[in-house]
Amino acid sequence: MISSVRHLMEAGFLCKFYIDGEWRKPIGSATAAAVNPATEQPIAEVALGNDEDVERAVAAARRAFAGWSRKPAAERAALLDRVHDLILDRLELFAQALTSEMGAAITYARRAQVPLAAEHIRVARDNLATYSFINPRGNTAIMREAIGVCGLITPWNWPLYQITAKVGPALAAGCTVVLKPSELSPLSALLFAEVMDDAGCPPGVFNLVNGIGPIVGAALASHPHVDMISITGSTRAGILVAQAAAPTVKRVAQELGGKSPNIILPDADLSRAVPLGVGAAFRNLGQSCSAPTRMLVSRSQMADVEVLAAAAASEMVVGDPRAESTTHGPIANRPQFERIQAMIGVGLEEGAKLVIGGPGRPDNLQVGLYARPTIFSNVRRDMRIAHEEIFGPVLSIIPYDTIDEAVEIANDTVYGLGAHVQGTDIEMVRAVAGRIQSGQVHLNHPDWDPNAPFGGYKRSGNGREYGLEGMEEYLETKAVLGFYR
Repeated sequence: MISSVRHLMEAGFLCKFYIDGEWRKPIGSATAAAVNPATEQPIAEVALGNDEDVERAVAAARRAFAGWSRKPAAERAALLDRVHDLILDRLELFAQALTSEMGAAITYARRAQVPLAAEHIRVARDNLATYSFINPRGNTAIMREAIGVCGLITPWNWPLYQITAKVGPALAAGCTVVLKPSELSPLSALLFAEVMDDAGCPPGVFNLVNGIGPIVGAALASHPHVDMISITGSTRAGILVAQAAAPTVKRVAQELGGKSPNIILPDADLSRAVPLGVGAAFRNLGQSCSAPTRMLVSRSQMADVEVLAAAAASEMVVGDPRAESTTHGPIANRPQFERIQAMIGVGLEEGAKLVIGGPGRPDNLQVGLYARPTIFSNVRRDMRIAHEEIFGPVLSIIPYDTIDEAVEIANDTVYGLGAHVQGTDIEMVRAVAGRIQSGQVHLNHPDWDPNAPFGGYKRSGNGREYGLEGMEEYLETKAVLGFYR
């Protein structure tokens, strides 16, 4: 099968943007290299946009908005249906792109990154098919209408997944969009733009402009004809976008950082809870904003938990992401690799107990941005590794003496994106979940639910993605009094 890079190169898409239903050359000449983190070598050169490219894309989206927002729901759903099918038809092409651009193990890309991304499109389609945009309240009609042109800013860690989590519900709601994917993982976004074109998306409904945040992201956030910004990224980036958007008083939905707790209650089955907790923390090599990287454990069980956690981490196979036996590939990019290495060093300096892992690459890997799955124990609440987001395969095991203290520790963070609670007494598990300040709480490691709304409390952002609530983020509410007689 042709590689994703070669496919994009032969199609001529690498140095073009998708605007108004056509692949167009950028206004400027700036480019950036897409780097394979497994080899640390560039694999493609992609165009970077500027304010003028954003202007063209926003103008196209504005022109298309009236027609798209008024199309029958069935027509919008039909487009999403075609997009869903095409993503699955091209699963291998997308998986290769993700492996090349951000180091996802090919097995993980095939099993999770691509099919879960397709699920966001399916859920948006299904919600649209059953959604009532007009509802009576006495003699008043409560109408939900598309908010308008939306700027969508997506991250490098789940490139395709976060694109579909925004594009699907936005189009379902009747909005038109301008997408700015991360310049660090642009290949899957270009493949997605090709899917939109092949699915028959009307001109201007979906537009893509590659670029960096301070230029393209800032231009979208401040643009007077952009009605909403949805960003997934760091808390720092979310603040900058909100500041840029403030003068135009547009809606800003933010899915930002996290430092999620995993409370293992004293009655939990440790043989199940601990390995699953380690797996959840190191999913996508810990490069997930909701990764439960704080494992809270009863002090009396610390020794047993350390043994189980070390055993779970030792089973992970870090290596060439193209190999079928690899479970975890490299860190996605050099700045993140250096951040992880620095924070492992901080953990050692702060006196945390190193259970497994540590600084540097695994012994058998001399090239590539590979990090050791690292677990610290006896972590105190005041340590930096206990409260700063590391965004990598670093787990902190923190002891507690009472369940009240466990809840207090769980909430002792500026973030509030995700959380986990494990235990045998389901009523106690539910009660503890109800006391945690976060947008999602997972009880005893349930299956992923694409209909469960996802978003944060506190500095993890505002607004929700996924499911029905994800679509409603892109809708305005209008009350028409006297509509019913």
